[in-house]
Formats: sequence, structure tokens, C-alpha cells
Amino acid sequence: MFQLTIAELSQRLASRQCSSVELARHFLERIARFNAGLNAVITLDAQRTLAAAAAADARIAAGKAVTLTGIPVLHKDIFCARGWRTTCGSRMLENFVAPYDAHVVARLDAAGAVNLGKTNMDEFAMGSSNESSYFGPVRNPWRASLVPGGSSGGSAASIAARLAPAATGTDTGGSIRQPAALCGVCGLKPTYGIASRYGMIAFASSLDQAGPIAKSAHDLALLLNAMVGFDARDSTSLEREPEDYTRALGQPLQGLRIGLPKEFFSAGVQPDVARAIEAAIAEYRRLGANTVEVSLPNMGLSIPVYYVLAPAEASSNLARYDGVRYGHRAAEFGDLTDMYERTRAEGFGAEVRRRIMIGTYVLSHGYYDAYYIKAQKIRRLIAADFAAAFRRCDVIMGPTSPTTAFELGSRTSDPVQMYLSDIYTIAVNLAGLPGLSIPAGFDAAGLPVGLQLIGDYFSEARLLNYAHRFQGATDWHGRMPQAFVE
Repeated sequence: MFQLTIAELSQRLASRQCSSVELARHFLERIARFNAGLNAVITLDAQRTLAAAAAADARIAAGKAVTLTGIPVLHKDIFCARGWRTTCGSRMLENFVAPYDAHVVARLDAAGAVNLGKTNMDEFAMGSSNESSYFGPVRNPWRASLVPGGSSGGSAASIAARLAPAATGTDTGGSIRQPAALCGVCGLKPTYGIASRYGMIAFASSLDQAGPIAKSAHDLALLLNAMVGFDARDSTSLEREPEDYTRALGQPLQGLRIGLPKEFFSAGVQPDVARAIEAAIAEYRRLGANTVEVSLPNMGLSIPVYYVLAPAEASSNLARYDGVRYGHRAAEFGDLTDMYERTRAEGFGAEVRRRIMIGTYVLSHGYYDAYYIKAQKIRRLIAADFAAAFRRCDVIMGPTSPTTAFELGSRTSDPVQMYLSDIYTIAVNLAGLPGLSIPAGFDAAGLPVGLQLIGDYFSEARLLNYAHRFQGATDWHGRMPQAFVE
């Protein structure tokens, strides 16, 4: 059953070929069997999961099921789920049990999806390799010595190893798309604002966005249908008419204009990655698409802009973790100030502390105008570059990551090199656009390569169709690491 898509599993549940309880047990058994070597799932509650599955079976029997009813879903441990431990990959929240559901979790629950567990992640979503987690690094299912990408590495690795048919993730600078690429699965970062951030522990509020991770574009569309929707509790949530993200699947690609930014095909791309992307573009041409060269002249500034704006917002958002109300508190301290200092020094890891310090610096008197305001102005220029490009094309394509998965520990001593892993994804977040990564081949070492599709605002249904048609003509998305084909 682990090889089946969400749509196929839904059909089996509807026809009573299997029950949701049987499905949940199947994936809990796979997690028990394989997770020790991956460290992808960090919280399980089999009793709670099976109770939800039994409720889904009752709903199916009553004829009240929808597509996701009874489907097991893993949640990135950044989403609050009532009664579940929610750690955000940090010692600071190691023992925090959420008293409420995130909006995304609540919507999936309302659709009848079954919470299978919580996945490992970079601490407070700060990282590109899933090595900054307090609970240890996640390992890539394709080779255990490699990173899975981050910060949603636990979710992406779980899908690659078929520990679940679906998972949630969050994307602040590429944290859904980059691990999806490195693990050979599909991941979608929607338009900013269409998925509520309520109950999603904040990193950088103007950049964070929830999205689905799954095996195929069709699966992503089914998940997105349930995940998005207006939420009055989130001031950035957009009030829009509901739409069916499966509605465009299967439409022909004849006349599709694919924009190829010259900045995406620079000397920094691994040759095997470039070859796989070129082959994928050639397949799109065979499907009827045309290609045009476009330019994103300010894309090279996206990393410095991001690493001013994101830490600035993080330093504000993480100020709430002071040991007073919830989370970790230092066992020994003198006065109140000493408690704050010791609590934060003990509770936060090195990468989180680094970003808090950078953020506090750029927001301080004398540096706010020189760094923060200037970064915001360049952010608008980056968004304007995309707007100009979309006047010439319907979708922008290129590599999701400049390389395939790299060795664990190989970049931890060089933060700048680590940050460059997101060079092709960050600009999408700065502009608030939707972006999608799908498997598009392998390098010479047998590691997956991700193709990134970037659309204009609210173009998710069309993006998913472009991916779906490609997946109808290729089988990259159907391949999985041999060690887990059992």
C-alpha cells in the first residue's frame, strides 16, 4: 500500500478494500521499521492515530467521506496539534504539548485525514540541511550519509521512504522545495497568504508559508484543496473564493511559454543537475511548450536580502521564548535578567542564536536604515523582476537546488556555503510567489535532481497541471530508494 497515491488509497478506502485503521497500522509499522535509520519522525502517538483512523472509518461507513478521509498525514513539528508534543526541533520546546490546532492541521482533520505523527526539522525552521535539530539530523533515504535538505527535511525524507503518503511542510526561503528536490519527492510552496499561519510557530512572518509534500503533483493538489482557506485569526490570510486545485490537471501544454532565467543556469550549477534540467525542459518542448529567455537581474541579491529580513523578523518572533510562560527554563539563575539569558543560551542552538544576533543588529539604532530598509527596497525590485518576466512567459523553470544532496557535516562550519543551497528558491519567498519542486532525474551518483516551477500569484492550479503532464510522460516521481522497497 505504501506505493499507492493518495487518490488510489482513497479509492481503496471508499470501496472497502482496506480500512483507515489498517492503513494507519501499515504506515506505523513502516515507521517502526525504518525510522531509526532516518530520524525523520520524532513524535508518535499510536493510540491517538488509531482512534482518528477509526473515526475516519465510521465517517466512510456513513457515506460522509471526502478524498482525504482516512489518509494518514505526517505534520512538520512546527504545526501545533492539540494534545501532541510540538517542539519545532528545539530544546526550548522539547516538552511543549500544544493546547490547540494550527489552522492547517484543523482543516486536514476536518477533511478526515489521520494525524500519523510529527516530523523532525531544523530548529525553528532555520537551516537548509536538517542538521540544526535538537533531536539530531535527519538522514537522506537515498544515502544515509547525506543530508535530506531543510528545514522540512523530516517530511521530505518520510515521503521518499514511503513512511506516509502525505506530509505538511513550511517554506520560508525554500524549506519545502529544497528538501523535496534532494529527496526526490514533490513539494509546493503556495502563494503567500492562501494558507493560514495560525498555529504555525513563527520564524519570519512575512515569508513563512505552509504547503504540502507528497509523491505526485496530483497528490499535492488534493492536499492543497484541504489546507488552504481564509482564517480571520491570521492578519496575513487572504480572503478568496475557494478553488479546486485539481481542476486544470490534464490540460494540454500546447503553446505554454516557459521562461528560462539566465541567472538560473550559471557556472555554480552542478553539471549533472544542469543536464537533468535541460532534459526536463526538452521533455516539455515535446509536450508542446515553447521556451523563452528571461532575466531576473536582482536575483543575486536575494540571499543577502533574505539574511537581513528573515533574522530581523526571527529576532522579534523568538523574543517570546524567555522561560516565563512556557517552554524551557534554566534550572539555576540569579535574578530575572539572568534567567532570561541562561534560558535562551540553553534553549536555543547555535544557528538560532546566530540569526537572533544578526536580526537584533540590523534592527538596532544606526543600522535599521542602512540594512533593514535597504533590504526591503531591494525586495520590491526582486518582485518587480518577476512581474516583468511573467509578461513574457507563463511559468519560470530551472533547478531547485544548484547541487544534489551533500554530505552530513560538510557545510556546518561554513554558514555562507550552507545559505547558498537556497540561491534559486529564496527570491520566490521574497516576492510571495508560488513555487513547486518535482523530481526530474538523477545525477551520476544516483541522487535525485529537482526541477523548480515558479508561477505568478495564485497560479497553483496551472503549476500543478504543468507538473502533472510532465509526470504523465516520465516516471521520475515514481522512483524511490531501493532500501525501502519492502
